[in-house]
Amino acid sequence: MSLREMSQLFYQIKLLDQKITQLFEHVTGFSLTRYEMIMEISQNNGCSQNRLQEHLQIDSAAVTRHLKVLEEKGYVTRKRNPENNREVLVYLTDKARKSIEKCHEHQTLLQKAIDESFTQSDLHQTVDLLRKLDDSLNTITEE
Repeated sequence: MSLREMSQLFYQIKLLDQKITQLFEHVTGFSLTRYEMIMEISQNNGCSQNRLQEHLQIDSAAVTRHLKVLEEKGYVTRKRNPENNREVLVYLTDKARKSIEKCHEHQTLLQKAIDESFTQSDLHQTVDLLRKLDDSLNTITEE
């Protein structure tokens, strides 16, 4: 594959990422990152900011910025860990739980668009190919 072909592939992925991000936020009211953050907290209520950072693979400053926005909107609360005062634990509010339920109601819009275009096999193959690409790129950055 030539550099030009790689560039076109990566640019197509970039455009698709932008489109998916905008559509997801339009339908759910959350950015993908904040939605993932809320879902991780919902599965591990009282999780640490470090856990969120590891799960989302973003830096601690980005986690703090996202949590600040979520806290200002009333979706999360942050409290110091009584067992380790340096650690901050994050909890979902009732408002966040209700918003998650609404997101799942709107899921059918996204699901319908995907189901009309892809079989389950197509989706699994796409995920596998994206993981393979990610693994390949990781080996380059590690060298």
